[in-house]
Amino acid sequence: MSEPAPLLEGWFTTAGRPALIGSRCSACGSYYFPKLDTLCRNPACDSMQFETVELSRTGKLWSYTNAGYQPPQPYVAAEPFAPFAIAAVELERERMIVLGQVAQGVGVEALRAGMAMELIVEPVPDASAPEGRLVWKWKPAA
Repeated sequence: MSEPAPLLEGWFTTAGRPALIGSRCSACGSYYFPKLDTLCRNPACDSMQFETVELSRTGKLWSYTNAGYQPPQPYVAAEPFAPFAIAAVELERERMIVLGQVAQGVGVEALRAGMAMELIVEPVPDASAPEGRLVWKWKPAA
């Protein structure tokens, strides 16, 4: 079986230690995810110059919840559906919140606000790819 491809091409890296791909305003230093290449959203800045950056791989768990029901289409869930946790993580350097699923096997009972989290990639089901597609997820840091 071949290696799963990313579900969202260009949103994160998969080789070595994965990282989210964002942008940083060249004028004011504001970070954005997903990448931004139009006008800076900082109200005090009118720059249109951005550099592509790898965002922090680690952060603090800001909030979390569980998905205890199967989401509607177009979401493709594994069969049979198994509940999963969703985390909002404040990135270490950028101090921005990024949402993502929590790693397989980690439920809400293992999560606590403020705990250290790290980015990983795992496959999720995809009807067009038998091996699934890779997405970023969060897991408690070792």
